[in-house]
Amino acid sequence: MTEDRKKAALDYHARPMPGKISVSIAKPCQTQDDLGLAYTPGVAEPVRAIAEHEEDAYRYTAKGNLVGVITDGSAVLGLGNVGPLASKPVMEGKGVLFKKFANIDVFDIEVDAETPQAFIDTVARLAPTFGGINLEDIAAPQCFEIEAALKERLDIPVFHDDQHGTAVIIAAALLNALELQGKTLERARIVCLGAGAAAIASMRLLEAMGADRENMRLLDRGGVIHSKRVDLNSYKCEFAVDTDERTLGDAMQNADVFIGVSGANLLSPGIVATMAPNPIVFALSNPDPEIQPQVALATRADLVMATGRSDYPNQVNNVLGFPFIFRGALDVRATTINDEMLIAAVHALAELAREPVPREVLEAYCLDHLEYGHHYIIPKPLDPRLIERVPAAVAHAAVTSGVAQKPYPDHYPRLEADLVEECA
Repeated sequence: MTEDRKKAALDYHARPMPGKISVSIAKPCQTQDDLGLAYTPGVAEPVRAIAEHEEDAYRYTAKGNLVGVITDGSAVLGLGNVGPLASKPVMEGKGVLFKKFANIDVFDIEVDAETPQAFIDTVARLAPTFGGINLEDIAAPQCFEIEAALKERLDIPVFHDDQHGTAVIIAAALLNALELQGKTLERARIVCLGAGAAAIASMRLLEAMGADRENMRLLDRGGVIHSKRVDLNSYKCEFAVDTDERTLGDAMQNADVFIGVSGANLLSPGIVATMAPNPIVFALSNPDPEIQPQVALATRADLVMATGRSDYPNQVNNVLGFPFIFRGALDVRATTINDEMLIAAVHALAELAREPVPREVLEAYCLDHLEYGHHYIIPKPLDPRLIERVPAAVAHAAVTSGVAQKPYPDHYPRLEADLVEECA
């Protein structure tokens, strides 16, 4: 960022009042009678109701539309372990996105915890406040342990966005890229540079959708994750394969797909040149991708390219996922967010990109034309159809997979007849 842009970012956060989110009052508070209902003595009535039936908390409080965005600050953006307090601007930013895109309220909570278990215990004790918990910016491999323990202990959705949000958007974009390139997920050879939270969750989701683990190659700083390595944690061991490949260059020979969730400028043009015909490159490191799009496209004219940046086509951005996934989960009061719900979100996003783009989207992005193809494989974040399609797909999957505590909402778009019957 330029110095002017850095100053603008600081001014944005500081003025006219510090921070990006605030608490607003949702009920009238103008008269003595209003105050008597809002607090004492009137507040005693919902207290008694909830004490007798805990489910009434969803009726009388904001719990059902409130998500906790919670972190320990151990893996913040590309800045690393900056600590819980320094992570607060990011967590507030997440609150802005939840409210803007899905009208979900957020409390951001930054936890100073010495161990994963201390973090788990803290979040579990706070959980009655919320309808769902979005874990954010927690380093691997602790993030896997933390999420699994909280999902086991709690009866509300627990979702680590750096894992599953990233995985959903990668999978949706990849489905469309594969279709455009005449390939299938089941047969694609996939190389993933990076083996942290986003990488492992993405590979798990792709496998759940039909990808063949034998066709996957994950790489970390030690090179290809293979079965003869003795330095792997249990999460990386899931993807250790029996192969003689050791380097990125080895793995990329005739690969169909490259997914980068690692660091800047780690993929050379020479390696891209060795990929299979009609390759796919997702260089998702931010702010600087593993290879610049103009370099990759100059190397391979038959390429489909995506990055994590908004100034290039095909931005893989988590904002396409987490607000809408939580909206669907909260609206049917799901007890968890399972693979069925994630896969439903993937297909809803992929299918939306294949439809004609509304004029209001073109105007929002100052475009004259946009249609499904090599430079448009995933919807734009400001597409108003996202709030209609993705939550509905997620809610339906929650109902049909048995984790919803409420029926498919009447105000949601009607599904095909056979799906509506399943929800009945």
